[in-house]
Amino acid sequence: MLIVACISGHGYGHLSRTASILTALHQRQPDWRLVLSTPLPAATLRGAFGAVPFEHRACRWDVGVVQADALGADPGATLEALGALERQLPAQISQEAAWLAGQGEPLLVLGDVAPAAAALAQALAAPLIWIGNFGWDSIYRPMGGAFVGWAERALQAYRQGEAVIECPFAMAMDWGIPHWPVGLTAGRPRFDRANLRRLLAIDSPRERTVLVGFGGMGFPLPAELFSRWPEHQFLVTDPELAAAAANACLLPEGLRPLDAMPVCARVLTKPGYSTFCEALSQGLGVHLVRREGFAEAPVLENALQAHGQHRLLSRDQLLAGDWQLDQPLQPASRGPVPGDGADQAAGLLMGFIQQNCCAARA
Repeated sequence: MLIVACISGHGYGHLSRTASILTALHQRQPDWRLVLSTPLPAATLRGAFGAVPFEHRACRWDVGVVQADALGADPGATLEALGALERQLPAQISQEAAWLAGQGEPLLVLGDVAPAAAALAQALAAPLIWIGNFGWDSIYRPMGGAFVGWAERALQAYRQGEAVIECPFAMAMDWGIPHWPVGLTAGRPRFDRANLRRLLAIDSPRERTVLVGFGGMGFPLPAELFSRWPEHQFLVTDPELAAAAANACLLPEGLRPLDAMPVCARVLTKPGYSTFCEALSQGLGVHLVRREGFAEAPVLENALQAHGQHRLLSRDQLLAGDWQLDQPLQPASRGPVPGDGADQAAGLLMGFIQQNCCAARA
């Protein structure tokens, strides 16, 4: 059995949740082949999948939203990129469909959440399952103007799927197909707390250790802001910041933010699905910097307030160093989200394959 996952290159969050689901699937069916079709770097894929074997096809299937920085969008550049991708897709679909068909195995297409995965599945006459907590139709439509047409195209593609694995913190996905709700799709840290402390060479107590993460794009923060919190230890991914701030520790290459969470009590971050999943699964409080111009952001913010300990910050507060790390976390207004979403999703995929892919070796 061959599973081809068309993974958005918009951000690492799509990869993180797909990796957690496919890792759980691999544990059940280690002989099934995993093909990752994504523009994300091979090193990033290896970091997400660890020892799980996969094949990489370097293909871009969607644009998402081009970001001006980690907290803002660039609509003009997004429209240009959408047009450029649309011109490239026919040749890519033909090439990838030919390669996949040539493998001579029954296959399933997963889409997270690149609309063009529908065209690939159609070219292969293969079933298609979506993974997501939103679709680009819900992101593009509020942007108005020319984006409305792109929203309609995305919606028509999503309606071609067999079902959608609905991740937590979801926007409306009115695609006319079955929804399979699951819990948190977080992976598991690869180090215990004691070994992690030795690796990072830190001795700060967990309650004063803070992970700082703004996605793959990052967000430049002046070192002097960190000096305002001298009793706190910060784990960062920016080498220049780690060199300039006495209380900032650089995460080693290959160590995922998730792997660092066992030694942290809080994370300073933007709205992000996978960061929320990972932080809540590890019991971290989330200091959330609000994001403008992206329709998913308020949905995630509301979900965080409902299900996780948190504090909400503005961009101005972030840039002023007013991070409120000395303040108690606000409690969740509702209960926690179940943490076994990756296992749930793997079970759903296995059941679908067993019922619909007759040649699969279940």
